[in-house]
Amino acid sequence: MVKKIEHLEMVGITKRFPGVLSNNNVNIQIKTGEVLAILGENGAGKTTLMNILYGLYKPDAGKILLNGKQVSINSPKEAIALGIGMVHQHFMLVPTLTVCENVILGLSKSFIVDIKTATQRIREITDTYGLAINPDAYVWQLSVGEQQRVEIIKALYRGANLLILDEPTAVLTPQESKELIQLLRNMSAQGNSIIIISHKLHEVMSLSDRVTVLRDGEVCADVCTRETSQDALAQLMVGREMAPCQREGTFSPGKAVLELQEVYSQGDKGTEALTGVSLTIREGEILGIAGVSGNGQKELAEVIAGLRKLSKGKISLNGKESTKMSPANIIEQGLGYIPEDRLRVGTIPSFSIWENLILKDHHQRPFAKHLLLQNRVIMSHSSSLVEKYGIKTPTLETPTSSLSGGNIQRVILAREITRSPVALVAAYPTRGLDIGATEYLHSKLLEARSNGIGVLLISEDLEELMSLCDNIAVLYEGRVMKVIPVEEANERVLGLLMAGIAEQAS
Repeated sequence: MVKKIEHLEMVGITKRFPGVLSNNNVNIQIKTGEVLAILGENGAGKTTLMNILYGLYKPDAGKILLNGKQVSINSPKEAIALGIGMVHQHFMLVPTLTVCENVILGLSKSFIVDIKTATQRIREITDTYGLAINPDAYVWQLSVGEQQRVEIIKALYRGANLLILDEPTAVLTPQESKELIQLLRNMSAQGNSIIIISHKLHEVMSLSDRVTVLRDGEVCADVCTRETSQDALAQLMVGREMAPCQREGTFSPGKAVLELQEVYSQGDKGTEALTGVSLTIREGEILGIAGVSGNGQKELAEVIAGLRKLSKGKISLNGKESTKMSPANIIEQGLGYIPEDRLRVGTIPSFSIWENLILKDHHQRPFAKHLLLQNRVIMSHSSSLVEKYGIKTPTLETPTSSLSGGNIQRVILAREITRSPVALVAAYPTRGLDIGATEYLHSKLLEARSNGIGVLLISEDLEELMSLCDNIAVLYEGRVMKVIPVEEANERVLGLLMAGIAEQAS
């Protein structure tokens, strides 16, 4: 039987990686039933600290006290035995197995597995916490939010009473985020301690009891949530006052740079994902795409980038039809692309930073001459981009997968904008980014607009769309409900259109 965690402390935790001091003399504590938010910018050391608590990393200095006694946690197995569970930002599930099979994976000490008893235990857990998951469902059939619940069930099944969640809402829709917050409130009310790693201030304010703020690997504040504010926390995170980015000046667009005419395309399951989409993006315009996740946004970005075939319709880029062009030709024609999946589609994770920065132009001058890479030119170019775009990295040789999400996004942004595209497709570019990285990315999108680039911005954040866009198109079940000027947009109008109700949204 796992002992109840009444009080946990991490004292003087220090962790170094080559060229980086990730945690420097960090102290945190949490009590039974408390929700502690670890807040900080990307790269502030939040995940490293929690990976130490979960036994994935060993600290260079410091100690962990559990109920007043020092413990050594050298592996996740030892953490679980002490009642500590962790749900990672990128889920660790086997899609072809059922929920029950995923939950008990690795627990059986023999070849005989009692699925019936395990299913009954899972149902008890789901009923207790209101998790609403069918143990017999296959993981591939579940939404992202449901898969996250499976990860929580895995931890609870193993006896965790202190649950660590790393950026728990980074991949969730707004509705799924609200459901998760309610679920975590229920869990803390039943005596479970919860640590959430986050940079979403409104969620931190609505869920946590206390906030520990990390900046550059050190604790810069530890405050009761009810005694602070979003603005105060934002300033603590970045060390300065935040200036919100807002579209300014008159809207005077130029010629059309990207046109879609009656575009149809199938989704991954063989059904129509886009049904007759017609859109025009002009020079110096940011056109926003609003909609609940799963209404054709992913397919829209992919057909423009040449990564998904059209069933019917026509796409024109920079005055030429690009419908049947290869992705390479579309890039040459002037398309910049910030994909939804920044790690697997936007970059090659095992490649170094400099390799990813020249990924689309490595075969051209000045980076190549007679098929030979010009290393001095490449390194000079890469160094200037790292400095200009504020990419935090020990060296240019660092694998891109080692960077935080915000820094990976800066690598993509630096590469795409430096190429001076005529049109830029940005799919959920700020998803999972902290407030400082979001502010920076917004400023770069507005800068691209002022430089005459036509931007297609796909986002679920209505506030973001209304701050940056000139016009907003709403997608519902793969079709454009309406394109409205931002001056006529508000949450009520957009919300009705997102629900497929056009009559009342006027």
